[in-house]
Amino acid sequence: METLNSIECFVRSAEAGSFAAAARHLGLTPAAVGKNVARLEGNLGVRLFQRSTRSLSLTEAGERFLAEVSGGLGSIRNAIANLASAGGQPSGTLKVSMGLVFGRDYILPLLGDFLARYPAIRPDWHFDNRQVELIAEGFDAAIGGGFELPPGVVARKLSPAHLVLLATPAYLDTHTPIRNPEDLAQHDGIRIRSPQTGRVRPWALTHRQGKGQASIELRERMYMSDPEAACYAALQDLGITLVSMQHAVPWLDSGRLQRVLPDWYVDAGSTSLYYPAQKLLPAKTRCFVEFVLERFRAQGLEQRFSAR
Repeated sequence: METLNSIECFVRSAEAGSFAAAARHLGLTPAAVGKNVARLEGNLGVRLFQRSTRSLSLTEAGERFLAEVSGGLGSIRNAIANLASAGGQPSGTLKVSMGLVFGRDYILPLLGDFLARYPAIRPDWHFDNRQVELIAEGFDAAIGGGFELPPGVVARKLSPAHLVLLATPAYLDTHTPIRNPEDLAQHDGIRIRSPQTGRVRPWALTHRQGKGQASIELRERMYMSDPEAACYAALQDLGITLVSMQHAVPWLDSGRLQRVLPDWYVDAGSTSLYYPAQKLLPAKTRCFVEFVLERFRAQGLEQRFSAR
């Protein structure tokens, strides 16, 4: 009978694509992971991986074995974790990825109440503006939006992902009036590059009463890779920027920035909580998901983040 440890080393190595990445997730050395996988191969009498100095890939037998054991291993792992919860309460390290500003402004303030309710959970929160490989990188959950749902991952919607045009009242008072999207061509833009691709995404504006769509034709005066930086540039009366409502709300509430063309916005889908699709979700993950959804409803953030 193969040990759970050997099978887990195999599954993690297959998911992560290397013994080193699997070792980091499991808290072992790469050599220990490699030995466990080699022992498993020896006992099964088949080669599960093709190895080279630079890559690790599954053999045909390895792909079949992974498909057969990975789901069951996840269920066993979660069952053990749930059963071992301290005093019947959810426990363990909760590894979550979220955007820097969104996490700081809307998730981090929930931390005290969350830990008061679930004191045996140990947060390991990563604030990074990128789409993580949820399963391969060993995250329990992630918060984000604007990307396709990866295989083996489910999502719970937190709010719409709407973007709006912003500028200072002083800028709007001293420049050509903007009455429709075509007028944007006469104004300087503070555009945001994707940190992943380095490109400026060509968003289309949508009218909130369904009166069509329009392109954003700002003069591209400058580029930023961070929406907060773009807002601070706009505060200097340097032009118009386009940011998500999550970033815009504090500036709109203070009156330091205001919406340009308030009947128009960009619909980028939804901001959601993502987690692995498992029949038996770890208690720590389930509690975190339900807690965040509960607080978002209580605070009315879904409505606040809507630009309609």
